Amino acid sequence: MLRITELKLPLDHPDEALRPAIVQRLGIADDELLAFTLFKRSYDARKKSSDLQFIYTIDLSAKDEAALLRKFSDDRNVNQAPDVSYKPVGQAPEGLEQRPVVVGFGPCGIFAGLLLAQMGFKPIILERGKEVRERTKDTWGLWRKSVLNPESNVQFGEGGAGTFSDGKLYSQIKDPRHHGRKVLHEFVKAGAPEEILYVNKPHIGTFRLTGMVENMRHEIEALGGEIRFQQKVTDLLLDNGQLHGVVLESGEQIASRHVVLALGHSARDTFRMLHARGVFMEAKPFSIGFRIEHPQSLIDQARLGKYAGHPKLGAADYKLVHHAKNGRSVYSFCMCPGGTVVAATSEPGRVVTNGMSQYSRNERNANSGIVVGITPEQDYPGGPLAGIELQERLEAHAYILGGSNYMAPAQLVGDFVAAKPSTAVGSVEPSYKPGVAWGDLALALPDFAIEAIREALPAFDRQIKGYNLHDAVLTGIETRTSSPLRITRGEDLQSLNLPGLFPAGEGAGYAGGILSAGVDGIRIAEAVARDILGIAH
Repeated sequence: MLRITELKLPLDHPDEALRPAIVQRLGIADDELLAFTLFKRSYDARKKSSDLQFIYTIDLSAKDEAALLRKFSDDRNVNQAPDVSYKPVGQAPEGLEQRPVVVGFGPCGIFAGLLLAQMGFKPIILERGKEVRERTKDTWGLWRKSVLNPESNVQFGEGGAGTFSDGKLYSQIKDPRHHGRKVLHEFVKAGAPEEILYVNKPHIGTFRLTGMVENMRHEIEALGGEIRFQQKVTDLLLDNGQLHGVVLESGEQIASRHVVLALGHSARDTFRMLHARGVFMEAKPFSIGFRIEHPQSLIDQARLGKYAGHPKLGAADYKLVHHAKNGRSVYSFCMCPGGTVVAATSEPGRVVTNGMSQYSRNERNANSGIVVGITPEQDYPGGPLAGIELQERLEAHAYILGGSNYMAPAQLVGDFVAAKPSTAVGSVEPSYKPGVAWGDLALALPDFAIEAIREALPAFDRQIKGYNLHDAVLTGIETRTSSPLRITRGEDLQSLNLPGLFPAGEGAGYAGGILSAGVDGIRIAEAVARDILGIAH
């Protein structure tokens, strides 16, 4: 296989134009091109004065590929295509005495369980929440009726927090073994559109994720795996520093010498149990801030110019960063084009926001987190759980500011920048449900964060015209940008001080989003398999 990069075609080119463009680029006859697939399609909208083009990466097979490689030996855009196919590390032996246990069935737990099942290890997967469709009903209960189920919500249940998100499937992680392609291929097999294999910033959206998660569960079960819902792990079985299994809230004990912790970033009670049991962990940086909403049309116009609204481009996104005078960094986080701001708490008496989009991304507003980075050394000294305690204090205060009924505190951007409380909605209708309470968001976060965000919003306006729109809406608060701690692991991906425990994914501090969590799940499954099979890491 060969790979061509930087193959450019006009935005409105017909599908049939791709083949002759490849043939022309290589300087070969049409019958010498045997087959081709799209590996990536992107565009660069930074130069508004030039016509927008699609930029393709193409993998292809052709007659006499060796001759073509010699011909293009000095052309960095024609090369041997890398092998991105997935190769398992091994297969489970017959009569395996103990099955591995996976705790959590979000993206990381799903892929850890799926890979272990595909290798024949028949994992037992424990999820504290409910199946995805029952969980969806409970989540809507908070959004529509202000009724929270602490064990079945945006954070807990089949599919994890990623189910109620934009469904973004891109990441900046290093991935030398192309595990990300394995994640995407499994998603397509489970029902995702094939375009996620090649578009530059693939996403799925909540409604499609629901069915896909179910299909992946069914495959795990068909391969001998077992998924048990509403099964909360409350303790570890330990003997002389050795892991022997887990204890459930019901009192049931499940024996296993290989336990994957794919908890997600909101399993605070489980983090506390692990800390009490002496599992090594340490506080890590995370970010706090608000959600900001603009009309999607404003973002489209600023980012795409004359191409705003083009059906092949969809809703535009953005990525922003500002280094404030007080030394803090402010940046956009989890930008959701054509989406909504959602209630994302998992605990009574607290308010947390997040963003969500459907596959169509056709809601009227764009939303993003606008967050400030914080560190344990500077902002929450006091041990591994100090970041959790800070989150809890901020979320409880936001609950009070919103009226103590799960409404969220909110403010118009213009009023926030001017340090003036808001009293009513402007031209941008907030999408957060159950609703917002207008007021002064300066009361919701530490002074340094407020100062930095007030400075950043006008600065962002220089990059996206209209970003500092007076009537744009800030909704508070965003605190669960990532896990506030890391359950540190060694080169073998096991806990530093408890062999057999495999901390994984976002909750353990090793992922940030669906794709990276899925990739980490694959890596963890491989580490478990190597340990069982006695294969060196």
